[in-house]
Amino acid sequence: MRIQGKIVKWNDEKGFGFISPTTGGNQVFVHIKAFPRGGRRPAVGTEVTYCCSIDPQGRSRAEKAKIVGVAYSLLGSASKAFIISMGFLTFVAVVSFIGLLPAAIFWIYFVMSLLTFAMYARDKSAAGKSAQRAPENTLHTLALLGGWPGAFYAQQLLRHKSRKASFRIVFWATTVLNIGGLAILLSPYGSGFAAVLKQLKI
Repeated sequence: MRIQGKIVKWNDEKGFGFISPTTGGNQVFVHIKAFPRGGRRPAVGTEVTYCCSIDPQGRSRAEKAKIVGVAYSLLGSASKAFIISMGFLTFVAVVSFIGLLPAAIFWIYFVMSLLTFAMYARDKSAAGKSAQRAPENTLHTLALLGGWPGAFYAQQLLRHKSRKASFRIVFWATTVLNIGGLAILLSPYGSGFAAVLKQLKI
């Protein structure tokens, strides 16, 4: 039986909070993993429905939670982020293969994306353990240097750094700058520089 309630406490950084049942009674613990992956993130005041279970310590816990009024797509935000990231990397691979860019450009994007994804995963783990975190400037620098596809996918898959407005603004700024730099390399203005890179076998 599904129960309706409202989230009254929520720690978005650690991904858990508490639900107050509409019918009254004790608050119920809920973890972000109880919600469908890729959907809208919960927040204080969000109305939800859920199934109640008992954890090994005998405490009430919400499972199979859903946000009221939200339609859940079969293709979640993580899947969409993966498609966009892989689509971009495929594009860079193709233009490198046909000679419009040095092959090293693709490998820079590929390696930096893997490195950035790993950095996000490590930072997510550190947040849950209250351990030392990766500086935001480091994450932004990695994205600027070509790791933004990995960062974008990590944000959605790991549900990390996907809601903080100030971080998102800087992230998208670094992404636009990176794509802008790539566009210049592909333009007539950058063709000479790309040719030099090819001659140097970079």
